[in-house]
Amino acid sequence: MAWNEPGGGNQGDKDPWGNRGDQGPPDLDEAFRKLQKNLSEMFGGSGGGGAASGGGGASLNMLGLVLVALLVIWAFAGIYTVNEQERGIVLRFGKAQPEVILPGLHWNPYWIDQVLTTNVTRVRSKDHDAEMLTEDENIVKVKMSVQYVVSDVRAYLIQVRDPDESLFQATESALRHEVGSAVMNDVLTEGRAALGDKVRSRIQEYMERYGTGIQVTQVNIDETAPPDAVRAAFDDVIKAREDEVRVRNEANAYANQIIPEARGNAQRQIEGATAYRERVIAQARGEAERFTKLLAEYQLAPEVTRERLYIDTIESVMSNSTKIMVDIEGGNNLLYLPLDKIINQQTPNTSTSNTQAYPGNSTNIYNPTDTRTEPNRRSTNRRDR
Repeated sequence: MAWNEPGGGNQGDKDPWGNRGDQGPPDLDEAFRKLQKNLSEMFGGSGGGGAASGGGGASLNMLGLVLVALLVIWAFAGIYTVNEQERGIVLRFGKAQPEVILPGLHWNPYWIDQVLTTNVTRVRSKDHDAEMLTEDENIVKVKMSVQYVVSDVRAYLIQVRDPDESLFQATESALRHEVGSAVMNDVLTEGRAALGDKVRSRIQEYMERYGTGIQVTQVNIDETAPPDAVRAAFDDVIKAREDEVRVRNEANAYANQIIPEARGNAQRQIEGATAYRERVIAQARGEAERFTKLLAEYQLAPEVTRERLYIDTIESVMSNSTKIMVDIEGGNNLLYLPLDKIINQQTPNTSTSNTQAYPGNSTNIYNPTDTRTEPNRRSTNRRDR
């Protein structure tokens, strides 16, 4: 039976709060004294003694509890985590330790060690804009961006107070040095890529000299332009230069097209001349050989050879003529056949034009059956006229 149930016997003796007969609130002072007593017994304290000794032991016990709690809190405060992209160093009483903190879960004594971490994989970018003089004393405006990563975390966090500000000053110095050593035309046109490489090399040299732990990966020249007051004139100059380059390229393309053709034609003419020379030489040699053989035949039969030569010569000459003359037996009669006029008469247009040219005159066309000699025919024609 519970102590607070009706009929539970002596309820006052079983009440843990020390209430005897009344139902009032529990005595807090009594409960606190019992808690102190229990704690004192747990930590080896004496349960007896006077009130003064009991009060001093309770104070010591409370101080021990506070110290234990503070120790636990201090131990948990030293636990920290380093991400995969980060690296860190430890400052123990302000002095940097040689080891580098790698990613993972770590513990360092709080208030004794200070942990500094930074991201070593992220590519950082810093913009820069400046106006400066070139070697030919012209003003140009340059906009660029510097991309870099942290290569040495110890040098980046400890060696230099403000590495980013050092990078800015180094970029300004390197850019002015390279632009001041170049002419304006190179900076504005084809020299931009080379300018970026030179500036990156010089900035990296400064960073290594300063010991900042920064690795410059890329320098991008975003814009190079003259001042705004004279930009229109410079745009015209650049356009004229671009037109010059375009026309030069077109001329080179035309030359590359014509020169091979001219060389081919020259080679063809050379080969044709060579073939003609070989042909003429071969013909001359053939004629000389034929004449030598003909001479031998002529020495054997002069009359026959002479007649044969005459016939061949007449045949070769008369084969290219459009007029035929036939020698008729029985005197000096000669038959003349104008084949060119006979062929023209067979064409209607030609006959019409001939009729219009010689109206009513049919004696102009010779009759092939006329066996009269040429002098008689001419006299007949005169009599007809």
